[in-house]
Amino acid sequence: MKRLLVTLVAAALLVGGCADQHAYSRSVYMLVDTSGTYTAELNKAGQIINYVLARLHPGDSFAVAKIDSASFTEKDIVAKAQFDSRPSRANAEKRAFHQQIGNFIASVNKGSAYTDISGGMLQAVEWLRETQAGEKTILIFSDLKEDLPKGHVRKFPLKLKGIDVVAINVTKLRSDNVDPRRYIERLAQWRKKVESGGGHWRVVNDLDRLDGLLKPL
Repeated sequence: MKRLLVTLVAAALLVGGCADQHAYSRSVYMLVDTSGTYTAELNKAGQIINYVLARLHPGDSFAVAKIDSASFTEKDIVAKAQFDSRPSRANAEKRAFHQQIGNFIASVNKGSAYTDISGGMLQAVEWLRETQAGEKTILIFSDLKEDLPKGHVRKFPLKLKGIDVVAINVTKLRSDNVDPRRYIERLAQWRKKVESGGGHWRVVNDLDRLDGLLKPL
């Protein structure tokens, strides 16, 4: 009986330790727009990914997925990892992740016809929830112009409670130069969609000032 009690206490401590570890970990899901002329911005995406990699710790999770014509699928994830708790092993995993991203960027030679940002965000939420991390972030590298194939339905609320959503490098379209209100309205619409789903919304356009990209744990 005493041995059983000791075993149960040890198991409880182990579960509690795992829960605490998740609470102090971070998971980041980055969506990279591969539509139209925005593919010309992919080298900048690589710089941001390297920045994030350098700031993630052992035990943290990172995934990078492309935004294309139909983004609600794991097939669009080009690299993902939950880094090992051992620093030396985590560093090796980061180097492999970096190589995967380099191969991905080099392979993109034609932009997708459509831009399913909402589908990509829905996939991001599912992945982030599964990591059970205490700090969850979605990074959206896009001009935020959503363009869906005929028949695709994306008019649904996103459940983003506890998730920080950061739009990065939101470039201005040619039509925005004609009427700047379109750019302002596009940002306002995405902010409303994120905040109505319980998420936190931010925009980072100055890539020389990425120090506030990830919230401190």
